[in-house]
Amino acid sequence: MRDSDTSCQVAIIGAGPYGLSTAAHLHARKIETRIFGEPMEFWKRQMPRGMFLRSAPSASSLDDPADRLRLSDYRSSHSLPNTRPVPIDEFVRYGEWFQEQAVPLVDRRRIVELAQESRGFRVRLDDGEVFRARHVVVATGISPFAYRPPQFDGLPEALVSHSLGHSDLSRFARQKVVVVGGGQSALESAAILCDAGAEVEVVARATKLNWLAAVPQDGSFATAVRGVLSAIARPPLDIMGPRFAVWLVAWPRLFRRSPQALQDFLTARAVRPAGSGWLRPRLVAARMTLGTTVTEASAAGSQLQLRLSDGTERRIDHVLLGTGYRVDVGRYPFLTSSLRQAIETHDGYPQLGAGFESSVPGLHFLGTAAAKSFGPVCRFVAGTRHASRAVSRFIAHRSSQSPNGYVRSAVSPATGDALALRAE
Repeated sequence: MRDSDTSCQVAIIGAGPYGLSTAAHLHARKIETRIFGEPMEFWKRQMPRGMFLRSAPSASSLDDPADRLRLSDYRSSHSLPNTRPVPIDEFVRYGEWFQEQAVPLVDRRRIVELAQESRGFRVRLDDGEVFRARHVVVATGISPFAYRPPQFDGLPEALVSHSLGHSDLSRFARQKVVVVGGGQSALESAAILCDAGAEVEVVARATKLNWLAAVPQDGSFATAVRGVLSAIARPPLDIMGPRFAVWLVAWPRLFRRSPQALQDFLTARAVRPAGSGWLRPRLVAARMTLGTTVTEASAAGSQLQLRLSDGTERRIDHVLLGTGYRVDVGRYPFLTSSLRQAIETHDGYPQLGAGFESSVPGLHFLGTAAAKSFGPVCRFVAGTRHASRAVSRFIAHRSSQSPNGYVRSAVSPATGDALALRAE
């Protein structure tokens, strides 16, 4: 380990949509910022080829202060059609273009340890370098939170894997694959597997699948009218769930101040398992087993033996888990044990106040980890707009209050607002 004399005002962990958007805003405010990670790594390495974004193009942009680096700007500058849905590979190229334009200096090294100090944080990189930062923004995405049901414990990745663990599903061609789950990830993975020539069965707990309306692209007058009406009825964030829920979760600050019972209700409605309507024709070849769960799974040579809750059994080659994610701050590998214990949580989520700041002064969480405090919009790319602006504004204000020192803050348990406490 080598201790560097360098320090910075803000260190950002993660160079995906939230990290890049926040860095762009902090740079615009002339706040010294270092951002770490491979740009768009999750989208490049952990999303299967052939996948699409479920959000509309209008809700799939990273955020920059001048509003000149949206997905539509990328498409226009590269003479690309405004197709819907957005292919993952195009979204990755767009993210890399955004990074080149707005955040040209990204450090590809990884942060392996983050510890709290009296005036900020000590950060250690994978090559041993150590530096200090006043604020740290955690924007590492959902990779640490992949949920694996306990009935699959002890089984190797060769037999059971999570949907985020594959960049190419064609390796399962001509194999029997059970996909567990009824949400977008499970259903789109099943569609890609069908396209690759696998024999696919979807096993889902729900008795019926929920489908999001598909918007046709036939160029007809009726389609144009329907598009206008849809734009009026649905807010520009265009995330999952019924329209009334989407409208109510579109405003993160309002969501944070809402009663807990209302927050829970809106979250359940806005992010319930569902698939995009354009997937349905691609799933004709898949067997659908609904209202059922896998109760037992065991290795049988090179295959798997499954028992389902309806009493039937399967001998298959692989189980692909589209079982979603469960946030648990304790699963961030770079947090020291003392820092992990200092973060106040609720159901595994960090409790966040103004500026997405946790109970640990200067430590901010973005993306899915912020969804408990600021609502389900934080699970989507569309949430970058509010988050990046709120964090950069908060840090800029904190810096102006304390140019030569650090202003500590805590989260009020009653309101969730940040309370400023000046440190010596």
